[in-house]
Amino acid sequence: MAHKTFDTLRALAIGSQALGFILIITLETVMGGEAARPWQGVTLGAMVAFALALAVARLYRRNKARKAMARRLAEHDDEP
Repeated sequence: MAHKTFDTLRALAIGSQALGFILIITLETVMGGEAARPWQGVTLGAMVAFALALAVARLYRRNKARKAMARRLAEHDDEP
């Protein structure tokens, strides 16, 4: 089975992490040290939650593809 050259979930993961780190640095620059800390924590929590959601989506896609492949192999074995 050929693999796609562009993985949407991977691009979303990289983009969201980059955006999160840029936001954390921007908060530090704009708000200052102590005022930015709670918002940086919220941003980091959102980054982790998004990464976990993408990991679950990747697992779901992989299992779905694995089941489809098993079904195709089972159908192929049943043919004379």
